[in-house]
Amino acid sequence: MESRAERAGQKRQVLFLCVFLGVSWAVAEPLRYFVAEETERGTFLANLAKDLGLGAGELSARGARIVSDQNILFLLLNPLTGDLLLNEKLDREELCGPTEPCVLPFQLLLEKPFQIFRAELWVSDINDHSPVFLDREIPLKILESTIPGAAFLLESAQDADVGINNLRNYTISPNTYFHINVHDGGEGSIYPELVLDRALDREEVPELSLTLTALDGGSPPRSGTALVRIEVVDTNDNVPEFVQLLYKVQVAENSPVGSLVVTVSARDLDAGSNGEIVYAFFYATDKILKTFQIDPTSGTIHLKAELNYEAIQNYTLTVQAKDGGGLSGKCTVVVQVTDVNDNPPELLMSSLTSPISENSPKTVVAVFRIRDRDSGNNAKLVCSIQDDLPFVLKQSVENYYTLETERPLDREKQAEYNITISVTDMGTPRLRTQHHITVLVSDVNDNAPAFSQSAYTLLVRENNSPALHIGSVRATDADAGSNAQLTYSLLPAGRAHPPPAALVAVNADTGQLFALRSLDYEALRAFDFLVGATDRGSPALSGQARVRVVVQDANDNAPSVLYPPPNASAPCPELVPRAADAGYLVTKVVAVDGDAGQNAWLSFQLLRATEPGLFGVWAHNGEVRTARPLGERDAPKHRLVVLVKDNGEPPLSASVTLHVLLVDGFSQPYLPPPDAPPPAAQADRLTASLVVALAAVSSLFLLCALAFAAARLCGRRGAGARAGSLGPDGPFPGRLVDVGGAGTLSHSYQYEVCLTGGTGTSDFKFLKPVIPNLQYQCTGRGTEENPSIRNDLSF
Repeated sequence: MESRAERAGQKRQVLFLCVFLGVSWAVAEPLRYFVAEETERGTFLANLAKDLGLGAGELSARGARIVSDQNILFLLLNPLTGDLLLNEKLDREELCGPTEPCVLPFQLLLEKPFQIFRAELWVSDINDHSPVFLDREIPLKILESTIPGAAFLLESAQDADVGINNLRNYTISPNTYFHINVHDGGEGSIYPELVLDRALDREEVPELSLTLTALDGGSPPRSGTALVRIEVVDTNDNVPEFVQLLYKVQVAENSPVGSLVVTVSARDLDAGSNGEIVYAFFYATDKILKTFQIDPTSGTIHLKAELNYEAIQNYTLTVQAKDGGGLSGKCTVVVQVTDVNDNPPELLMSSLTSPISENSPKTVVAVFRIRDRDSGNNAKLVCSIQDDLPFVLKQSVENYYTLETERPLDREKQAEYNITISVTDMGTPRLRTQHHITVLVSDVNDNAPAFSQSAYTLLVRENNSPALHIGSVRATDADAGSNAQLTYSLLPAGRAHPPPAALVAVNADTGQLFALRSLDYEALRAFDFLVGATDRGSPALSGQARVRVVVQDANDNAPSVLYPPPNASAPCPELVPRAADAGYLVTKVVAVDGDAGQNAWLSFQLLRATEPGLFGVWAHNGEVRTARPLGERDAPKHRLVVLVKDNGEPPLSASVTLHVLLVDGFSQPYLPPPDAPPPAAQADRLTASLVVALAAVSSLFLLCALAFAAARLCGRRGAGARAGSLGPDGPFPGRLVDVGGAGTLSHSYQYEVCLTGGTGTSDFKFLKPVIPNLQYQCTGRGTEENPSIRNDLSF
């Protein structure tokens, strides 16, 4: 044991010396390590990190591991220390058989970055097998006429060891008739030959038993024995001779069992039993006897088992022809096994990375190795993947390949790739192996949330209840997981008043919008704000959409009468001449409604009248006109109640009271009718007074009318310069009322109202249409202007 340990130490020293000769040599030649078979598991072999010039922890950081063609983990690597240990006991005979040297190639694979170092483990033989004879007893017949010096072939022993531990010598037990010669059989084999030293005498010694011993070259040597039984027979002077001493044949490895390999033929000139030949294998190993069989009579050799070119390419058979007299001859049959493409390619995956992050640069997805156990063109391989994939195959050292991404991937376009790696040999027929892998693409937050609409319009009816759900916004994110989980929020609105956060709220999870308070169409008809959606990625991305909330009107405002002013301190009567025809415009009721749409469509109707049928109201514009000609019998004072109603649901309304006075003419001041008729004594005097007064007033009225007409004519000529804002001069100041375009009126009218500054019993009113679009002013008797009317009425 000490000598083997010393030899192993010497080999290891030689290996270390070779490693340190130079880096270039180390790259070109594989590292070699030596170990004796049957060495205990866990034995330290070498320090790979030191041999490769790497740091102590670099093997672990770069993901080092050991791979081998045998797919047997006979070595163990400690990535932390770099120590290479034996993982199990090795049986050289089981691993390599008769092959010498016994070399087990392996590779050291570094994944980060990718790098491969080749190495070899040389397994040395120990003398753990003794020589063994297949037959424990060897029969031999020798003619007594055999002259001294004749040689007889004996069966050779077999030793599973190789090299110096293999079979080295034969000896035979001491005797006076024979000795042993040892001959080289080629390919490191030897066989014994029994040589006759002196002539035999069957009558003296009919039979001999000798012990044949086979010795190997181990230390100490091992041995095996067989008993040689020699029978002395009568003379047989002709030895069987083969027609050919060497037969060479080629047999395809896929030949079926029972196929004819070759037929050998020998002849013997003797007659009788001495000329009868029997064929048999000579010096046949277990593999030969399990693979071939020979017909003892005909000499035909057939296959007994299937051939495998990848295991054994050549067989050397020794065939012996023995006659009935015990003489024999031999020939050699060389069987060459030809390769057939019967092994499909193999793909051995070393590493696979999945999932891989999208948008990442070129990434090594998989590292694998391909091989084919055939030879020649049958072992030439082509590796490929589908054409429509963003991946590329790159060949590394020897038969190692890497699968890499060709460009950054986009998970939103494709989140999973099913890749088929095809390996095809160049044999006939071609064989193919396919390996399927699935590569998943992990998500990166590279997509901002996107709303289903860039702008939303929501309709809300005014006077809504607080916390009313008024609509929803929805955004989507093409990412996945937390990168696609969205949170909705209101974005700052700058200087908007009131701020949207005081009017609406958004559900952060669902995007539902709620009104925080009751909305008033008359105060706020519409407002805009921005809603943002933010994902939960890192960094977070966001999107926004504009939302416009339109407040819909509700019929919550009753019509408001502007003219005549409903809150005047004293009524303003309308004067109508008794000579007015049917359709005479008495006045116009002007009203507005704070609502919109059909809720602001106003209609007018005469609700009550002192004398029904005398006056009428136009339903759409509020004009009060006479329904028939006036007569002397009609009462001078009338009271009309006009109802103004909108078109809402339910409708709202307001009413206004009009006072109408019938006069004979605008020159006659209005005198209230007497409560009782005058006494009869004063009738004549009153009549005369009235006639005189009427004449005077008529004259005065005519002069005033002419002066007024002249003044109005001059005023119209200068209206453009004065912008139409001046009224008539004199004791009756002009006041203009513009009722155009208010509410639902379809025409524009202006009326000039002239009132005296006297008492309530001496009111006089002059009413006629004038130039449109003048500013309205109204002066009451002893009252101030109504500010609400002045501020709200603008036409």
